[in-house]
Amino acid sequence: MKILLVDDHMLFAKSLEIALEGHSLIESLTSIQDTGNILEDICRLNPDIILMDINLNQRNNEDGLSLSRRILKEFPQQKLVMLSGYDLPVYRRESCKIGARGFISKTVSPEELLHILSFIANGHTYFPNTDSFMEELTLSEKEVLQMLAEGWKRKEIANRLFLSERTVSNHLQHVFDKLQVSSSVEAVAKGLQLGYIPPV
Repeated sequence: MKILLVDDHMLFAKSLEIALEGHSLIESLTSIQDTGNILEDICRLNPDIILMDINLNQRNNEDGLSLSRRILKEFPQQKLVMLSGYDLPVYRRESCKIGARGFISKTVSPEELLHILSFIANGHTYFPNTDSFMEELTLSEKEVLQMLAEGWKRKEIANRLFLSERTVSNHLQHVFDKLQVSSSVEAVAKGLQLGYIPPV
């Protein structure tokens, strides 16, 4: 397999390269940190699988999910797998929705990673622990929850989003219902746990 790793953490990339070096399944492992020419890089390297970190740094204008969506629009048959240190339900669900072939936590062992990559290379998908019990938040509900996490009051949220306080209250009630919580503090905590609010 030819693997292209897109990850802004050079230490992790180097560690993975060392861990997989010399393995019979791996023909090559190339890592890139700067995604400015990602489409050209894919054409040049022709990888069997792209491993994409979700949380890319500020040097890149997109996070891994947005970038993957763009890649898969250009290369719909490309096997692309999301990789993250944050094993969050929202990340897994979003990865599946954009057309990724799998979601892998960075906590897996090199042996387990090889097994998963081989599984995906053979045409399968890998989305462990994907739970569908919870109704997904809408874009407006995510926005209100994010502002709540940043410390904005309902009136301030309404002013900033050009909404009535009643509409903001309705959004928050929907958030509470969907996340199965009863307070703003619980909503923010659950939002962090599920990945609706990005980790700091």
